[in-house]
Amino acid sequence: MAGGLMALLDDVAALAKLAAASVDDIGAAAGRASTKAAGVVIDDAAVTPRYVQGFDPSRELTVIRKIAVGSLRNKIVFILPAALLLSQYAEWLLAPILMLGGTYLAFEGAEKLWEKFGPGDHHGPAEPVAADGGADHEKTMVSGAIRTDFILSAEIMVIALKEVTDEPFVSRALILAVVAVAITALVYGAVGLIVKMDDIGLHLAKKSSAVAQKVGRGLVVGMPIFLTVLANIGIVAMLWVGGHILLVNADELGWHWPYETVHHWEKDAGGGAVGWIVNTASSAVIGIVVGAIVVAVMHLIPRKKH
Repeated sequence: MAGGLMALLDDVAALAKLAAASVDDIGAAAGRASTKAAGVVIDDAAVTPRYVQGFDPSRELTVIRKIAVGSLRNKIVFILPAALLLSQYAEWLLAPILMLGGTYLAFEGAEKLWEKFGPGDHHGPAEPVAADGGADHEKTMVSGAIRTDFILSAEIMVIALKEVTDEPFVSRALILAVVAVAITALVYGAVGLIVKMDDIGLHLAKKSSAVAQKVGRGLVVGMPIFLTVLANIGIVAMLWVGGHILLVNADELGWHWPYETVHHWEKDAGGGAVGWIVNTASSAVIGIVVGAIVVAVMHLIPRKKH
């Protein structure tokens, strides 16, 4: 009897170890998958703060929370099941879908460059600013942010999925769920902190400590500059990530020479940080070229016809 009990306890301990190992494996795989999507995550974090500019400070975190909930719903309810079905029954579609997403990111980046440097009036507001539209305006802004997030979330989830296609179906689902929750918390936690930094600065500026006052004034003065820099980083991220997605997935679809050429340049540069810069710059150039073509189709040709 005691021997049977000990054997049972051994079996339970073995199952517990196996479960713990599975959790560790899922966590590690989710970490790898999230890292691969880092470029799109940077873009997501850079794009979102513009949707709360102009709102009353008391509403900023509420708006971000609503966008975060919509983003998580996008990932869990719509994108995750679709991604799992594709990975199970039509894995060959993942590369073309990623290329469509890469083209969209390249277009977004190139269009923002066109808005900055192309002909036309550049003195108007470049970012959506909240007007006195009350609840209806807030709902419109949140809906727009969630629609934009859907594209970026789809890219993040498909990039993550491509890293775990060899995992069993249930593990894939759990890994993608972990990625969805972790990425959403990371992006919108960072966005919430960013948009409230000026309020934190104002609070510190009222303190009696000279150091706190100096830090507070620095935050108040520096945050607009930081947001501008972040917006520019977002543009660069769109072009770089979009171009890299196109480069890698074109290679997977059989068009090898662009990827092989960039890889050859990277090796000639000696690899390491310099090689990474060469690869990133090449991806950004591809993003600019592809994005410019789409911008021309979307904007210049219709204008000529008009």
